Amino acid sequence: MKHLYIFLPRQKRNRVIPIAALLTLTMISCTTHPEEAPGSLTLKPDTSVSKPVRETFYMGIPFDSFNIQKGTIRPNRFLSDILMPYGIAQRKLDSLLNKSGNIFDARKLRAYHNYTILTGTDSNAALKYFIYEHEPGISFIFSFNDSLSITEWREKEESFIKFTSFTIETSLWDAMKASGSPFELAGALSDIFAWTVDFFGLKKGDTFRVIYEEKHIGEKSVTVGRIYGASYNSGSYSCYAIPLIQGDNESYYDADGTSLRKAFLKSPLKFSRITSRYSSGRMHPVLKIVRPHYGVDYAAPVGTPVYSVGDGRVTETGSDGEAGRFVKIRHNSVYSTAYLHLSGYGKGIVPGASVRQGDIIGYVGSSGLSTGPHLDFRFYKNGYPVDPLKVEAPPVEPVLEENREKFGKISSALIRIIDQIE
Repeated sequence: MKHLYIFLPRQKRNRVIPIAALLTLTMISCTTHPEEAPGSLTLKPDTSVSKPVRETFYMGIPFDSFNIQKGTIRPNRFLSDILMPYGIAQRKLDSLLNKSGNIFDARKLRAYHNYTILTGTDSNAALKYFIYEHEPGISFIFSFNDSLSITEWREKEESFIKFTSFTIETSLWDAMKASGSPFELAGALSDIFAWTVDFFGLKKGDTFRVIYEEKHIGEKSVTVGRIYGASYNSGSYSCYAIPLIQGDNESYYDADGTSLRKAFLKSPLKFSRITSRYSSGRMHPVLKIVRPHYGVDYAAPVGTPVYSVGDGRVTETGSDGEAGRFVKIRHNSVYSTAYLHLSGYGKGIVPGASVRQGDIIGYVGSSGLSTGPHLDFRFYKNGYPVDPLKVEAPPVEPVLEENREKFGKISSALIRIIDQIE
């Protein structure tokens, strides 16, 4: 497995060719930064050269001009507690807090976040700045100079294109850890391949290859950005994911231009495991009798979000002795789904509510006849139960005819790159 970094400058998204910059940049195998050649300087005898002292500016502040103290906010500590040793009058602090309301509510400092205090270097060591690290790359600067002020500072974010691959040995998580890939990538891939790859049925030897954007602040990786291309191969089945923007929407397509997005998600949960499948005769774990099980059981912790597998309208919510809390959704005149044993409902999930594919409609629980936390997911076609794992749904959002030629060129180029990832 290899990681290849390429600096990716921020560019406007092309409506038809969103990865045009990638195709150019991937031709560069390495980038060199020539060292600046030291200049030559000829001095006459007894000639001295004085170099000006350069102050180190960061956040627009000359840090070298102050004493620097760093700390971490302890639980139940307020700004006044931290600044009290520096002689800040309550009146002055109240004035600053009133000014900060529209920028940042200083009354809501979070425990375990870092801060920096800058004081003068003279004998008074007066407080000059209090800098609160709100989140990676975002800080709030409280100035206690002649005029009180608070400003927001954002560190420059850079993006890099990365190439990675990983092969399943035991689990997706273990494979990603072994390859050094960020775990956020698993969520991105599950979103893209949600309609075509059963993430609960991954087997040893299944391989993913990915071209993705990784965002950095300084030297720290903070998040995974866009996926510029990916592939999945199980030996008997393979699929590419090629991005394309049409209008205002970006979707992913296979090598032939067929949308990876289908009318229904493969699963109502992102990550879990199947504990019981659709069956015409199963020993009920509680009742201890053999009877049909018209659903698929997914084990997951209580509170795990449950997603609607397709657009539709909620037809029923409620609770009964066996199913526990449940939600039923009609997707169209043919298909409907049911979600049983919930611990609670998603926001706004009531009979008559409209839902979109991927909306949270409830949370995993163990209500009703249940031996432990799980989701019983059921699928109906024309009112009759069918195996959710065998439902074949048509693709949506085809590549428009006027974009097919350009998509073909992009797809061919990307696939060549993806196939070379080791």
